Amino acid sequence: MARRLSLNSAPMFLPELFAPSLQGRAKEPALDVDIHGRLTTLTFGELDARSNRFAAELRSRGVEPGDRVALFLPNGITFIDGFLACLKLGAIVVPVNVLYRERELTHILADAEPRAVVTNSELAAYLPAHVTRWIDEEVESSAATRGASLDIVRRATDWPAAIVYTSGTTGRAKGAVLSHGNFAVNTHNLVNSWHVSKDDRYLAALPLFHVHGLANGVCSWLLSGCRMRLAERFDAKRALDWFREWQPTLFFGVPTMYYRMLEWPPDECATIGRAMRLFVSGSAPLPARVLEDFRERFGHTILERYGMSETLMNIGNPYTGERRAGSVGVPFPGVTVRIVDVDGAEVRTGEVGELHVRGPNVFAEYWRDAEATAAAFVDGWFRTGDLAERSADGYYTLRGRRGDLIISGGFNIYPREIEEVLLEMPGVQEAAVIGVADAARGEVPIAYVVCVDTFDEQQLAAWCERQLASFKRPRAYIRVDALQRNALGKVQRHLLPRA
Repeated sequence: MARRLSLNSAPMFLPELFAPSLQGRAKEPALDVDIHGRLTTLTFGELDARSNRFAAELRSRGVEPGDRVALFLPNGITFIDGFLACLKLGAIVVPVNVLYRERELTHILADAEPRAVVTNSELAAYLPAHVTRWIDEEVESSAATRGASLDIVRRATDWPAAIVYTSGTTGRAKGAVLSHGNFAVNTHNLVNSWHVSKDDRYLAALPLFHVHGLANGVCSWLLSGCRMRLAERFDAKRALDWFREWQPTLFFGVPTMYYRMLEWPPDECATIGRAMRLFVSGSAPLPARVLEDFRERFGHTILERYGMSETLMNIGNPYTGERRAGSVGVPFPGVTVRIVDVDGAEVRTGEVGELHVRGPNVFAEYWRDAEATAAAFVDGWFRTGDLAERSADGYYTLRGRRGDLIISGGFNIYPREIEEVLLEMPGVQEAAVIGVADAARGEVPIAYVVCVDTFDEQQLAAWCERQLASFKRPRAYIRVDALQRNALGKVQRHLLPRA
């Protein structure tokens, strides 16, 4: 049984929060990670010393409290060293998606104005010419020559720990400023709610530039004192070997990962399931069919939860209790949510409206963007932009983004409802629904599908006719080879080809 951690007496400054692991468990194995092509095991004490040396190196290069340091790096030891070093210095981490190229990088780096970008020689080629870049191998080599002790100045709960940029699918990415307190509250909630303990073995394959991998995965590892195996990226074929050989008990993933894991041999799935304690899914909706198929193959019901870059984790299915297919569960401790209509009035149970959130997990502002910050809040509530409904027994179900809502002939149509119907049809692997302009009805839905074998538009239409009201049925079905997704598996609807 994992020990329960109290928020009342817990430190909110992350280096203090992680100290019981980094210093109190100094001789115990902490991290299995590839270093220079070799899988290496580091103890918590070695991690602590490495990050102290890294911090000393950053300080020697002029990094001061409040400075931004961008980490444009794949998963690896330098990301871990850099993250911890910045926290200890009071510098602000700016994790940058390794898939970003010139346009995205130019905007983010101009906005954050980091002291420098820590990157590798390959990714450095994509950086704007004027940006100061520090190559990972050079920084690590120089840091190794420095002393392992470091004077750490404690920071306040609201001191910024990171600026996480939103995906920017509907405009330029905005930098959500997340404090040490935001991270600390989120970490306590997850470790307590999901019973994460020192006895767990956490397989980390999510990108660390995203809050799912960083705030949920890395921080839960460091607070709990469990052991982590860090992979550079998720690869379904290699992941089978990781599960077989390393035998994790804990895994955080996105729906596309779980879908690929269903391709593994059934006997392997059953064996892996017997060693596992908990599978968690987030960052994109988990299709009910994937949850059911996974439970049959692995003997585990995936725990689905809901969070955002601006709020970290808000809602989750219970560890003990019903994990309801299609639902993201109930609010985490200390998190308050409400659902409101377009006039700001709370809707009744079972009705759909916009989800609002408040609590110590919610960020305070967008970096240097007072206008966007003001627009994001109403009476102290953060407007998530997500549509949801609440069941009579308190479970919340997401119904898509407010901007994805289709209004056809005066009726509200929620794309996710149609997508779930399509995904229940044999042969349909993926589905996405958007609204397109229509002279008579304003908008009508059309569907994009990825099919295993044949594509039969008439069969799809007949399937939807049996299960959907007439105004919800797609007016066209378009076959695509794949749906374009971001690094965390969310469908990029704005990139779908218009019919």
